[in-house]
Amino acid sequence: MNHKIVVAGCGGMANNWVDYAIQRENAEIVGLVDVNISAARSMANRKDLNVPVFTDLQEALAETGANLVFDVTIPAVHKEIVTVSMKAGCHVFGEKPMAESMEDAKEVLRTVQLYGKRYTVMQNRRYLKQIRAFRDLVSSQAVGTIGSIHADFFLGPHFGGFRDMMDHPLILDMAIHTFDQARFISGSDPVSVYCHEYNPPGSWYKGNASAICIFEMTGGIVFTYRGSWCAEGFNTSWESDWRVTGSKGSILWDGHNLPVCEVVDEKMPKEFLRGVQSIETESAWDGREGHWGCLDEMFSALEENRKAETDCHDNIKSMAMVFGAIESAKKMEKVFL
Repeated sequence: MNHKIVVAGCGGMANNWVDYAIQRENAEIVGLVDVNISAARSMANRKDLNVPVFTDLQEALAETGANLVFDVTIPAVHKEIVTVSMKAGCHVFGEKPMAESMEDAKEVLRTVQLYGKRYTVMQNRRYLKQIRAFRDLVSSQAVGTIGSIHADFFLGPHFGGFRDMMDHPLILDMAIHTFDQARFISGSDPVSVYCHEYNPPGSWYKGNASAICIFEMTGGIVFTYRGSWCAEGFNTSWESDWRVTGSKGSILWDGHNLPVCEVVDEKMPKEFLRGVQSIETESAWDGREGHWGCLDEMFSALEENRKAETDCHDNIKSMAMVFGAIESAKKMEKVFL
């Protein structure tokens, strides 16, 4: 299968996607699109691409004969990019989130179903050897039946640009990663959420850059999230700082190293605080990591005519967590998903 790709959006995030396509044997970039034509020209020059540049996606697809679109635009136009691409007969690989509202995300899903093409969403944080080891450890029931999963995310990035002006920068642009990771790690899906969203003193964001969420998940699991995008000092990793508690023990993951696990040592006498033993964690993941690992899965799924792990039909469940949290914060009450 030969993939003829038009790249929509030529900002910094597009660099990884373009580099990947250049190195893939059965992929060819045939056009670049950006509302700022100079950004598209700059991308072409940086990557030594002798391809036409456009400001209009529909025109680009008509002139290049593309069959795949890389959507690396801002969240506000993801719905439009997917709709135009599907109508032109193209599959779409896109940056998260699917859309800026749950209604738009559902409409995107209906569009995908109508035209029968694939729309797969970039969730690169699933593609790390550490999180794969974490997921495998949880699913092995090494710590028994899972009761709760907890994630802390505290960083203070000064992006500038559109994120600083978003109404819900943390929840909409970043927490989607952590929420999706929670689904991936636990193998469960959201049932309800209660969220308190706020903007702390000293914030450089227009919208709420901090939040605390409590999710009920399938299987009776509780997932809690504490996060801030304007927290200076004692940074967590971008992957968050995790704890899973089960009926037999607990697992910790700092987002950098392999997870660590302790379980009750049944050989030791039963005391007020039970004695524990450590379980060695190993990683069986041999795929590539980050964006390239996710892109590998996207292409493999397309070529094998199956839904990718991060297909929009799955990813909309993570979107429901995002927009459910926002709705809960606005209403100041529990929301069922």
